[in-house]
Order: sequence, then C-alpha cells, then structure tokens
Amino acid sequence: MPFYNDLRSQADFRERDFEQVIPDMPHHEKLRCIDGLAALRSLLASAVNPGRTEANLLVASWNIANLGDRGRHGEALYYIAETLAAFDLIAVQEVTTNRRDLDRIMRILGPNWAYIYSDPARGPGANDESSAYIYNTDGVRPTGLSGELTVWTEAMEAALNGNPDAETRSLTRFAAQRPPYITGFTTRWKAFSLINLHLQPGRTHAEARQRGKELELVLAALAANKGQRWADHTILLGDMNFHAGRDEPNIEQLHQAGFWESEGLIGQTTNVPAPGTDGHAFDRMFLSVGDYFRIAKRKLPDGSTREQGGVVPIYDAVMG
Repeated sequence: MPFYNDLRSQADFRERDFEQVIPDMPHHEKLRCIDGLAALRSLLASAVNPGRTEANLLVASWNIANLGDRGRHGEALYYIAETLAAFDLIAVQEVTTNRRDLDRIMRILGPNWAYIYSDPARGPGANDESSAYIYNTDGVRPTGLSGELTVWTEAMEAALNGNPDAETRSLTRFAAQRPPYITGFTTRWKAFSLINLHLQPGRTHAEARQRGKELELVLAALAANKGQRWADHTILLGDMNFHAGRDEPNIEQLHQAGFWESEGLIGQTTNVPAPGTDGHAFDRMFLSVGDYFRIAKRKLPDGSTREQGGVVPIYDAVMG
C-alpha cells in the first residue's frame, strides 16, 4: 500500500514530523485526492485480481505520456502510484530525462518498490524518452539481464555500405531511436524476460508495414537466441501503435512466432481518445504461452471461462 503522509491532518504533523513528498499540496487538493483515492481503490479492487504469493503474477503496461515533462501535480502522482501498486510488475513507456515525477511516485510507493530504466533514445523524433520497469521487490527481482535488444539485418549492413533505401533508414531509426528494452526478472521460482516496445506510430498502411518490419527484427533476435532462458520465456508488451484494419498481419506474425494475447485484452481500447474520436488498442501484451506461461482464467456469470486481462479505466474514478 502506498504511503499517504502528505494527506495527513495537521494534527498528525503537530504530533510527529512525518516526511512529505509533496509538502506544498493545498488543503482543498488533499481533500479531493482522498476522495479520488477511495474511488480509485474501489475500482482497482473490482478490476484487478488480488496478488497471491506463489499463485499469480500481475503484469501491466502503461504509456504514461511524457512522464516527467507534463508538470503533474501531487494529486495526479498519487493516482499513478495507487494504480501501480495494484500490480507486481509494470512496463512504462515515455519516461523523460526529468526523473523528478518518477522519483516522487517511487517515494509514495515506499521502500519495497524499485525501478530500472533504459538510456534515453536520441535523434530526430526520439524525444529523449526511456522505457522503464517498476516492480514490487517483495515478489519480483531482476535477474541481472537488462539492456537494449540487439537487432540487426542484412538491410542495415547494406545501409552502412552506402545503399540506404527508405525502408532501411526506418529500421535503423527504430534500432537507434526506439530500441526494444529487454530486462530479465524472477518471481517465485520462475525466470523470464520482458521486452518493452515502442513501435512506429501512424495509421497509414505504409506505417503499419513498417511496424511489421520492426517486429520482424525483434522476432529474429529472439529466434537467433532460442534455447536461452531469456529468449524462450518472454513477454512482448508496450506501445505497439496497432490500428484496427491495418495491423492484423502484424498480430498474425506474432501468433506465428508463438506469442498470444489474453482473451480479456482483445479489442479493448487502451488509449484515452480525444472527444469525438474512436479509441485504439495501442498498448498491447503478448506472451509466449506454453508450459512456462499460463494465462489465468476467470469464471463468467454464465458459467463459461475467459482468460484474465483487461484495461483499468482509472479516469472513471478520478475524473468524474
């Protein structure tokens, strides 16, 4: 459970000098935050299965847009921390070089939480963004593997030899500006890896084909390392920017490689659409399902079962 020292009454502070993360939080904002946290905790309790030692692992992916550069105030940071605390391990995209907000979120979460982040991507369009993994150390520990996944093709080699066509330039930008970030973790007695992806954005067919080429690089790297534990027990997740009617071939490519999405996530809107526009399933999670990974199932009211997984509509609780 996160630490709520900032939300204590003045009487508490007169009795003891509690450490504060956001000491300048106005009183009216504290009161609103308390109400929002109560609503959010109720929503999370109904939307997310409780963690159970040695029985399940709760994994999430969250593109917290421009984390660090949006100037989020204390109330928003508390809502982010409360949501993160409902899971064991969270992949985060769009972490900026300004770590102030991330560090404040970690202080709210408490000493049993830690994070690992990648080197910021550089170059035009890269926005100096990092990927990060936030995890509860009570149940999840890093294995020691962490870094950018090495992707290479003959097309890239041709580019270095003076034959840089448009497709090759795009792939080299992916490798340099949005490199897949791989990190190994262990939980209970299982070791596995997560690959945090941020694929080519855009809704055109050409951009969807580019996402397919980027996935080819990732899957080729995994195939080349087959037989190593980190390559065989892997979760691909992150901001994949898939569009309905454009990226079905890319999803099929993942299926052919043995990566599958939970039934509970298929077709779910994962971004916050602008008013009057349709939502998209940009943020995705695909597991190499087999003897090692199993997606837990939930019994439905009609007696049937469905694989667990979904999108937590946190704005329903805190933006009403």
